[in-house]
Amino acid sequence: MKVAHYITIMAVTAAGLTVNGCQHSLEIPAQGALSDQVLATRAGVDALLTGAYAALDGQYNNGSALNLASGNAWEASPSNWVYGSIAGGEAHKGSDGSDQPAVDAIAKFTTDASNGYFNSKWRTVYEGVNRANSTLRLLAQATTIADADRTGLAAQARFLRGHYYFELKRMFNKVPWIDETVETATASTQANAEDIWPKIEADFKYAADNLPATQSDLGRVNKWAATTYLAKTYLYEHKYAEAKTLFDQVISQGVTSNGLKYALVTKYHDNFDAATENNAESVFQIQMVANDGTGTIANANQGDMLNFPYGNSPFRCCGFFQPSQDLANSYRTDATGLPYLNDYNSHPVKNDQGIASTQPFTPDAGTLDPRIDWTIGRRGIPYLDWGNHPGADWIRSPGQTYAGPYSPKKNIYMQATQDQYADNHSWAPGTAINLNLIRYADVLLMAAETEANLGNFEQAQTYVNQVRARAANPVNLVYKYANDATPLSGYSTTPAANYKVAVYPAGAFAGLGKTGALNAIYFERKLELATEGHRFFDLVRWGVAEAELNKYFSYESTITTDIRGGRFVTGKNDYYPIPQRQIDLSTSGGKSTLTQNPGYN
Repeated sequence: MKVAHYITIMAVTAAGLTVNGCQHSLEIPAQGALSDQVLATRAGVDALLTGAYAALDGQYNNGSALNLASGNAWEASPSNWVYGSIAGGEAHKGSDGSDQPAVDAIAKFTTDASNGYFNSKWRTVYEGVNRANSTLRLLAQATTIADADRTGLAAQARFLRGHYYFELKRMFNKVPWIDETVETATASTQANAEDIWPKIEADFKYAADNLPATQSDLGRVNKWAATTYLAKTYLYEHKYAEAKTLFDQVISQGVTSNGLKYALVTKYHDNFDAATENNAESVFQIQMVANDGTGTIANANQGDMLNFPYGNSPFRCCGFFQPSQDLANSYRTDATGLPYLNDYNSHPVKNDQGIASTQPFTPDAGTLDPRIDWTIGRRGIPYLDWGNHPGADWIRSPGQTYAGPYSPKKNIYMQATQDQYADNHSWAPGTAINLNLIRYADVLLMAAETEANLGNFEQAQTYVNQVRARAANPVNLVYKYANDATPLSGYSTTPAANYKVAVYPAGAFAGLGKTGALNAIYFERKLELATEGHRFFDLVRWGVAEAELNKYFSYESTITTDIRGGRFVTGKNDYYPIPQRQIDLSTSGGKSTLTQNPGYN
């Protein structure tokens, strides 16, 4: 079963149940309550643990068409399409300027702590923390559970708590640590002065030491997911030697639930198709399901419901999350099939901005990495099996000047299987496509980064070349339709563009030196993981956010109007502001227990 879903109840805890957003009192007496003594069984603990998994999808009001308990679902999407990809320069907010303008402020780093998006993210991720803590608290009272089972349950709960705190740490940096030992009455008074990295490490280490190598249920975390996440934590802390030890273990010993070692799947797009998910590349995914019987899209990636082509498209709504021209240009390759690492914007990809769909347009004829057309929907190129992308007719902003001419692609369901994997129980689509939080290509590139920082350039290049070799496999070219009028009839043997991608030649990374090798690895992460929510957090931890994002603003602002005036300032914009609402709630006697991040006071 898909453990992270089919959850229709909130976790019931000793802390009680709080519902926000309604201004009217319900004058209905309580009909009954479940005590911890009643819930303190294996079944009760399992229920709370399932609720902790359910919070992975960024919602905790699953029965609603919107995430009313903490704002709109997209404000706290676990894909981090706003906080990781748009803020990282991979995409524009999209749509038009009047819709969700708070995102443009985030994209330009002109926002302040009153932006409701931040409060939604904070509340929703802390709900995940609360559910994990509730599981651990109840587990301690469930005396009939066997020790081996108890350890496994605790390890899952601590993995999930580690994940939620990892999200909070890299988003806001200064966050209060609240665990199962903190009394509910004092939770809101916890200060945020402590560095919580060591505690995140401890949770992932406990999980890695106590989880099995495989799990029978899809969606449950295993030893290798925990080991990878601990290694990722070390990488964020620049503890490269510790990270290398763990990445070596995962790469050499990690196994998937079907007993196979982790591996890159042959077809790149298999990572973004509900029919081929939970595959050998899946290390940690959020399970999504369509048409689950609830009459909502709550379990069908509701957080990304806005991110489909608009206008005359078959998807109905809403025209958000448009990839940037800067990202498109990154896929340009030179005569040898390698990327232009340092001057890619000097080799722009031709686009159809300002050209009506009724007017002729010929796509770019230069050499490109084929991953561009599994990531970006562009005019004249097959949009999966939906037909060629028509350009302006699928773009919401008139003239395409607000956010450019492109559409997102990795979150799009296939036309042939839409009856099974699309969910239309709302005004915008849901899908059964899982969210990849960590996939094996990410592991290889994190390992490459670790090796390069330790001076092991040959091994770093080997890992990068594995990723590039997969991209170069002919099965990963995008092919024209056999018949443009009926794209479901299949594909031809003619590539849709001039694709050329190659691995780095022997000794290339050693010749580049540490700075050059890292630059190549950083760029490969951009190509491979584009629009998957990593970019902003990568730029910050590498210490290059100011240089890269201000360069992005300078270039992209000549093409679109939405991000003009954007500017990143190191020391302020490395982290998002602590939500003002949370500071207000923690204030007693005129003094808040939460300290705002620098630059936002």
